[in-house]
Amino acid sequence: MGVFASTDDPVSTGHEQVVFCQDKQSGLKAIIGIYSTALGPALGGTRFYPYASEDAALADVLDLSRGMAYKNALAGLDLGGGKAVIWGDPEQIKSEALLRAYGRFVESLAGRYYTACDVGTYVPDMDVIARETRYVTGRSVEHGGAGDSSILTAWGVFQGMRAAAEHVWGTPSLRGRRVGVAGLGKVGKYLTGHLLEDGAEVVATDVSPKALAWVRANHPQVTLVDDATALVAADIDVYAPCALGGALNDDSVLALRAKVVAGAANNQLAHPGIEKLLADRGILYAPDYVVNAGGVIQVADEIEGFNFDRAKLRATRIYDTTREILHLADAEGVPPAVAADRLAERRMADVGRLRSIHLR
Repeated sequence: MGVFASTDDPVSTGHEQVVFCQDKQSGLKAIIGIYSTALGPALGGTRFYPYASEDAALADVLDLSRGMAYKNALAGLDLGGGKAVIWGDPEQIKSEALLRAYGRFVESLAGRYYTACDVGTYVPDMDVIARETRYVTGRSVEHGGAGDSSILTAWGVFQGMRAAAEHVWGTPSLRGRRVGVAGLGKVGKYLTGHLLEDGAEVVATDVSPKALAWVRANHPQVTLVDDATALVAADIDVYAPCALGGALNDDSVLALRAKVVAGAANNQLAHPGIEKLLADRGILYAPDYVVNAGGVIQVADEIEGFNFDRAKLRATRIYDTTREILHLADAEGVPPAVAADRLAERRMADVGRLRSIHLR
């Protein structure tokens, strides 16, 4: 499943295609991973990150692209799973030439992969990439796009959190609950706003001084703590990891005091078995690729001509999908992550097999 750290062998992970891209003149080094096109063209963002090694970049793209297949399946999209990584520090090497070179590699896949924003890439970057390829979403409103996909990502996480709260406490509201938000970037800041509007108390942290300054200025009622370790150990009801993956490991789960985990970060479970450790400790985990699907729903809507109200309605249904998964998990006696996997795999198998019915 896509929430676990994967091997760096594309064959053993079941990927359809992995493409290594290099343009020496611009400094581009990228990897595009296509896990599945069973439901349609693969869709997933481009992460621009200074990985320690090519092996680390490959492991990340394999893991993330697999996760996108499951996410898109459970979001009800007719899209498969893909992801891309650009290896390097975006603050140092990002340029028009590099982004356009990357766009040409995306175009070379002839529609098997649609890209969008992710960590280190933004809406203006997608507009540059789109000068070389048709297969890009998450563009600016000025260019007919959906704009910032963080808006509906945060909205979807909030809906998933509401469903988890209902499952644990009997009411789909965070009013009176103490929610710990780890990461106050693109998504975390919007999620914090939804939580405060719902009457929750928010405790938060971020490694970025700029993000912390933004929260102090815009939401002074938020309690800030030093780091994620302090947040995990804090007296909170809900833990919302909204930064990079691997937030839930053996140490953090044993220290966690929250009863619910629901956040925006991808691949929150550091390794297989963490989902059982959470269940054994009585902590309800709302699978990350279920609750954080609002962003991919938003950018996917662009493909047919973006309509915000239509996309928001679909993202709101993350509440219903999360409820279904939590009830299925109880009925089958398995952790929610396993129940979510089963639903996603069922849809990929049931709908994907229809491609064997030839129309001509």
